[in-house]
Order: sequence, then C-alpha cells, then structure tokens
Amino acid sequence: MADWRAETVDRIRKLIMDAAPDAAEEAKWKKASNPDGVPTFSCDGLICTVETYKDKVKVTFAKGASLPDPAKVFNASLDAGTRRAVDIKESDTLDEDAFTALIQAAVALNRD
Repeated sequence: MADWRAETVDRIRKLIMDAAPDAAEEAKWKKASNPDGVPTFSCDGLICTVETYKDKVKVTFAKGASLPDPAKVFNASLDAGTRRAVDIKESDTLDEDAFTALIQAAVALNRD
C-alpha cells in the first residue's frame, strides 16, 4: 500500500506518538488476508487501532464514547456503546489539534 492511505497512516502514527510518547505500537490480528496485522496503540491500556480500507483509514478509539469531542472529530461508530471512530477519506482534512487532544484524553482515561 503505497498511496494516500499509507501517508495517512504514517501521519496518524506520528500524531499518536507525539501526543503520547509513552505509547507502544503493536501489530495484532495478523491473518492471511492481512499479514501485517492491525496497528494498535497502547499506553496504560488500549488507546486506538488504525485500519486501512479501500476508501478510508479508520482510527477506532477503544473508549471513545467516554472521551470529550468538542470539535466533533469522531464521525463513525457514533451509536456504539464504548467505541468511537474517525474515518479519514482521501479528500478529508483531519483537525490535527483536536485529534491530538483525543489521544491525550484517551491516555488520561486509561490512567484514571
């Protein structure tokens, strides 16, 4: 995958690691159809996963329903009981400051 999705995943990875320098990245759920697995980011518990689809990159926050989102960054899984997600399509512009605040809030929640 050497297209806009790879660039988006790289940017998301950098934002996460800048916002939570103690976070650890790990590839989970490897299988034949996805040999690289799903990047997961943890810091005192799971923060989020980053999945790549044909038309989007999806960042799913494990405890997203409990996070403040005044900038309305979450745009997917809004009815889920625990999780919330950010779907990023090629033409989308991510509010990086608001995304960073979500990462920091997720880490703080994990540490409570």
